[in-house]
This record gives sequence, structure tokens and C-alpha cells, in this order.
Amino acid sequence: MSVIPEGSALFVIDIEYTVPFEEVQKVLEPHMAFVKQGYAEGRFLASGPKTPRTGGVVIAMGTSLEEVEALMAQDPFVEAGVIALKITEFAASNRHPVLA
Repeated sequence: MSVIPEGSALFVIDIEYTVPFEEVQKVLEPHMAFVKQGYAEGRFLASGPKTPRTGGVVIAMGTSLEEVEALMAQDPFVEAGVIALKITEFAASNRHPVLA
């Protein structure tokens, strides 16, 4: 069984903070609960903050860009208006065997 389900694509979600980090911190706890749920549902493969801490990156799985956009619209960071997102779909034509 593949880690990436048949019919799913991978997406790079590039998160940029649009407000000072102090404002981001106010919704960090609910954002992390959202991230935890994304892993529990099998939607996220990897995530974490950028260095320097200007935002973060998520590697997600989904059947379409629209599905991933709808998912990310539920992120408390998005709901609070503290970030900008760029979502890029890509074909993982080369993969580590653990992802095969």
C-alpha cells in the first residue's frame, strides 16, 4: 500500500505571515490543532516553520487543488487573516521508496 493514495496528488503549501509574529501567536494553538487533525486524517505528509520564521511549509495530499484550497480555508491562520497562502500542485515522479 502506498503512502500516497491512488488518485491523490501532492501539494506544496507555502505560508507567509502577513502580520507581526505576535499576532500570529494568538492563533498558533488552534492552528496546531488543525495541523494535528490534518495528520490524523492522512492529509499532511510534512510541515513546519520556515527559517527564518516568516511562515511555514506544508506538504499535503489531495485529489484536486480545489480540495486542498477548501481544506486550507479551514486553517485558523486563514480564518484570522494572518497569513497568505500559495498552493502548488506537483507530480511526484521521483520518490523515496518509503513513499512508493
